[in-house]
Amino acid sequence: MKRIGIKKITVGKTKRKRFIRHNSPKKRAFGQTLTRCVRCGGRRGQIKKYGLNICRRCFREVAKELGFKKLQ
Repeated sequence: MKRIGIKKITVGKTKRKRFIRHNSPKKRAFGQTLTRCVRCGGRRGQIKKYGLNICRRCFREVAKELGFKKLQ
């Protein structure tokens, strides 16, 4: 059975270059996507203080080794 709406689309080089130029992800100067956790690569819940640059989940695992103590 032949499908009517599906065809292989062939385009020229210039049209493909224009498509890639306008639809590629932008380079970011700030925001969540710029910073990553050093240990796991996560992008949320960053702790940047003291130059740690790790997420809060990794911080809980490593805090004692780094010399942090709980207050209570």
